[in-house]
Amino acid sequence: MKELAEFIKKKRKQSKLTQPELAERAGVGLRFIRELENNKKTLRLDKVDQVLRLFGHTVGPVQIKREIEND
Repeated sequence: MKELAEFIKKKRKQSKLTQPELAERAGVGLRFIRELENNKKTLRLDKVDQVLRLFGHTVGPVQIKREIEND
Protein backbone atom coordinates (compact mmCIF):
# COMPACT_ATOMS: atom_id res chain seq x y z
CA MET A 1 0.00 0.00 0.00
CA LYS A 2 3.01 2.25 0.09
CA GLU A 3 2.35 3.03 -3.57
CA LEU A 4 -1.14 4.29 -2.71
CA ALA A 5 0.17 6.63 -0.02
CA GLU A 6 2.79 8.02 -2.38
CA PHE A 7 0.25 8.38 -5.20
CA ILE A 8 -2.19 10.36 -3.06
CA LYS A 9 0.52 12.62 -1.67
CA LYS A 10 1.92 13.27 -5.17
CA LYS A 11 -1.52 14.05 -6.62
CA ARG A 12 -2.37 16.33 -3.69
CA LYS A 13 0.85 18.29 -4.14
CA GLN A 14 0.40 18.50 -7.93
CA SER A 15 -3.06 19.93 -7.27
CA LYS A 16 -1.54 22.42 -4.81
CA LEU A 17 -3.82 21.22 -2.02
CA THR A 18 -3.01 21.09 1.65
CA GLN A 19 -4.06 18.05 3.65
CA PRO A 20 -6.98 19.99 5.21
CA GLU A 21 -8.13 21.17 1.76
CA LEU A 22 -8.01 17.63 0.37
CA ALA A 23 -9.92 16.30 3.34
CA GLU A 24 -12.64 18.92 2.89
CA ARG A 25 -12.98 18.38 -0.86
CA ALA A 26 -13.08 14.58 -0.48
CA GLY A 27 -15.54 14.70 2.41
CA VAL A 28 -13.26 12.85 4.80
CA GLY A 29 -11.50 13.86 7.98
CA LEU A 30 -8.04 15.39 8.18
CA ARG A 31 -6.93 12.47 10.36
CA PHE A 32 -7.91 10.06 7.57
CA ILE A 33 -5.80 11.96 5.00
CA ARG A 34 -2.83 11.94 7.36
CA GLU A 35 -3.20 8.21 7.99
CA LEU A 36 -3.58 7.55 4.26
CA GLU A 37 -0.45 9.52 3.36
CA ASN A 38 1.46 7.86 6.21
CA ASN A 39 0.63 4.40 4.85
CA LYS A 40 -1.60 3.19 7.67
CA LYS A 41 -2.22 -0.50 7.09
CA THR A 42 -5.96 -0.46 7.81
CA LEU A 43 -8.15 2.09 6.07
CA ARG A 44 -11.79 2.15 4.98
CA LEU A 45 -11.92 1.47 1.26
CA ASP A 46 -14.97 3.65 0.74
CA LYS A 47 -13.06 6.64 2.08
CA VAL A 48 -9.97 5.76 0.03
CA ASP A 49 -12.22 5.68 -3.02
CA GLN A 50 -13.66 9.12 -2.16
CA VAL A 51 -10.16 10.56 -2.20
CA LEU A 52 -9.09 8.73 -5.36
CA ARG A 53 -12.18 9.91 -7.26
CA LEU A 54 -11.05 13.52 -6.85
CA PHE A 55 -8.06 12.62 -9.00
CA GLY A 56 -10.02 10.59 -11.56
CA HIS A 57 -9.21 7.16 -10.12
CA THR A 58 -11.02 4.47 -8.17
CA VAL A 59 -10.29 1.46 -5.99
CA GLY A 60 -10.26 -1.81 -7.87
CA PRO A 61 -8.61 -5.20 -8.19
CA VAL A 62 -5.12 -5.31 -9.64
CA GLN A 63 -3.65 -8.59 -10.78
CA ILE A 64 -0.33 -9.52 -9.23
CA LYS A 65 2.18 -11.97 -10.60
CA ARG A 66 2.69 -15.10 -8.56
CA GLU A 67 4.88 -18.08 -9.12
CA ILE A 68 2.78 -21.08 -9.98
CA GLU A 69 3.67 -24.05 -7.85
CA ASN A 70 3.94 -27.35 -9.66
CA ASP A 71 2.33 -30.22 -7.82
